[in-house]
Amino acid sequence: MTHTQVYPGQELELFRHATNWKSYFGSVVRPFLRGDVAEVGAGLGGTTLVLNNGDAASWLMLEPDLELYHQAKLRLSDGQLPNNTSLMAGGLELGPANFDAVLYIDVLEHIAADEEELTRASSRLRSGGHLIVLSPAFQFLFSPFDEAVGHFRRYTRESLLAVAPRELELVFARYYDSVGFFASVANRLLLHKSCPTQNDVLFWDRILVPISRVLDRVVAHRFGKSVIAVWRRP
Repeated sequence: MTHTQVYPGQELELFRHATNWKSYFGSVVRPFLRGDVAEVGAGLGGTTLVLNNGDAASWLMLEPDLELYHQAKLRLSDGQLPNNTSLMAGGLELGPANFDAVLYIDVLEHIAADEEELTRASSRLRSGGHLIVLSPAFQFLFSPFDEAVGHFRRYTRESLLAVAPRELELVFARYYDSVGFFASVANRLLLHKSCPTQNDVLFWDRILVPISRVLDRVVAHRFGKSVIAVWRRP
């Protein structure tokens, strides 16, 4: 991720009220967020508010889009973000030397050189630290909306593991939101919507995501609208 770049999409505002989904993935990744945490592509701090419950010693938000950075800076100065939070304009190359966790939530798909980015992230992890990635799944679901918000790709479990640094140990890599997967397939084949509406997002979050929390376990996380992977540095 470069020092400064412009974020082209309306993704952050559209999914701002997806509280059930944020709670769901938060329950999955939060146990790995201890010590000094770097959140790459932190945006306005929406993910920070969900995941940063105060257990981390420090939480660094890194945001390369200057407009989003300035909005997040206002939120930080107004006390809307947790007390252990700090903010920098740029990517991981500008942060402090080492972290206990590096986090990419719906960010890696925006980075052209994804393998290079994860190699950089690995080099910044302390021994025992974790690299956490959540990204949209399955390239055949790539839509005009993905293109509009600046996605270079969607991932399968295998393609995400293929760009991970070899020195890291895989903790798990699983698909999440199985019901959302079917909804995305239906849109791709039948509805052909280029962009979800706010009502679409609220229906997905309030109705479909709670069902996914149950069904994902039933189908053993074999498919889903998103993929989450966690690695550990030995």
